[in-house]
Amino acid sequence: QVQLVESGGGLVQAGGSLRLSCAASGRTFGRYAMGWFRQAPGKEREFVASINWSGTRTSYADSVKGRFTISKDNAKNTLYLQMNSLKPEDTAVYYCAAGSLATNTTEYDYWGQGTQVTVSS
Repeated sequence: QVQLVESGGGLVQAGGSLRLSCAASGRTFGRYAMGWFRQAPGKEREFVASINWSGTRTSYADSVKGRFTISKDNAKNTLYLQMNSLKPEDTAVYYCAAGSLATNTTEYDYWGQGTQVTVSS
């Protein structure tokens, strides 16, 4: 069982940066591939980025490639998402998830409660 708690969201101006964190409980955190998803009002939850268990393989949505960086510290049981050059269209609730590298939400076993990111123009 893995419990996930996101933090680091907030209000930022376009062009700014934020770093999201996802703290995980459970001794098996290091065995999980993990991902970040986001959901804007009135839209479906969409894939943002994923990382394998060791942190050596990453994948990104085209919309964030080159601006966002996913990383994982197994010693601290924490997943990160560094977000640079933020745009108003990045505004959404961001969720971390554990269990897969996939872009589909159905492939993940555990989810956090989400953290709001708002980018003003």
